[in-house]
Amino acid sequence: MTHMSDPVSTAVRAMTAIGSGTRADVEAVTHPDNVNREAINEPPACRGRGPDATWATAIWLRAAFSNLRHTPHDVVADGDLVVIHATMSGKQTGPFVTYDEKARIAQVFAPTGRDFAVTQTHWFRLRDGLCIEHWANRDDLGMGQQLGWVPPTPLYLLRCARAKRTALRAERT
Repeated sequence: MTHMSDPVSTAVRAMTAIGSGTRADVEAVTHPDNVNREAINEPPACRGRGPDATWATAIWLRAAFSNLRHTPHDVVADGDLVVIHATMSGKQTGPFVTYDEKARIAQVFAPTGRDFAVTQTHWFRLRDGLCIEHWANRDDLGMGQQLGWVPPTPLYLLRCARAKRTALRAERT
């Protein structure tokens, strides 16, 4: 089925739906074969294709960051490719869990309660009027510094170790 819509608005809706949209919002802009090239450090459910995997990414991010939002600044489109320069912001109110290439818990960043705002560039490829591919360039170091992950204090390292043990226990049940 071909969807007639503006590629720019579709890509912007896809990016903003991750932070504040509903599952229906995600489904409305996500191709059944969509792949997120950034999902390598995300939970296993995020590594699939289509709206289910995209929604899993939204849930994963929202579990760690409340008030998560993406504010677009500049958008450029060329054919089936749309690039968005944006700021991602929020507050870390939950543990941020990353995964290794075998989908095992790699690291858990304990909640700090701090706000952050970092620039990112998101790239979307569209097919049939829907997002079929996504990748991004992010300022992860800047985010880590704003959240107090970098440089870590000894107390924060202890909190992260505790948070990782808790996440591993929860994963087993």
